[in-house]
Amino acid sequence: MIKFSTGLRDQLNGMKGTIKGAIIGAALACVDNSTANDTITHSGNGFVTAGFAPGDVLFAQGWTTAGNNVAFKGAVIQSVAAGVIGILPALVANAETAPAGGMVAVCKGGSLKDIMKDGKILIYSGSQPASPDTAVTSTLLLTITASGGVWVAGAFGSGLEFEDDPLAGVIEKSATETWSGTAVASGTAGWFMFVANGTDALALSTVLPRISGSIGVSGADLNISNSSIVSGRVYTIDEFSFTLPEYYGA
Repeated sequence: MIKFSTGLRDQLNGMKGTIKGAIIGAALACVDNSTANDTITHSGNGFVTAGFAPGDVLFAQGWTTAGNNVAFKGAVIQSVAAGVIGILPALVANAETAPAGGMVAVCKGGSLKDIMKDGKILIYSGSQPASPDTAVTSTLLLTITASGGVWVAGAFGSGLEFEDDPLAGVIEKSATETWSGTAVASGTAGWFMFVANGTDALALSTVLPRISGSIGVSGADLNISNSSIVSGRVYTIDEFSFTLPEYYGA
């Protein structure tokens, strides 16, 4: 059974959208790249350290060209490097260097997609605990990240992403990502924990956002072709989604 931690439920019920990173001043410039992705550059190479990440919603305000002040849907960051972020074509109306008060910022919302953005999936042996709040004592068999890369809390490089737009109450794994990992131990997969991007030592917590679920060859929350995990082998999750039910009943 899919179970949400107390921390995740509290955030879904009450979290407000917040600015998570911002850069202001003339070190910024925007570039119209015609049919290719437009870009915003920063001569101080500060986008990564300021917390900008692919999939974030971009806000740009205070620029001289009114059309360069973008926000909300459509201004989703496509790529991030230290000194340049990419956004969809035609969002930059005119190339310019930012005035002193020009700024770009990214916002983190309170949706399930935003809260769990750039997280990872941990696959364990044994039975799913009664609550994701409890400390994890099972044996870790496998960690699933984007392209099997090294996952670092607070960084986005190997974090798992969902598609931008939910459909019919469903959010799905990003079609452009490969969710995979190399097994670190052999055993029978019994359950998984999806943790968010922040530091989580998997101790007892009623604050940290976590999702747990069962694993099996059929009828489980996460179905796999063979539940016997072999150390050193690479495993891939081809499909993964969450559905918000239409009806909650007694």
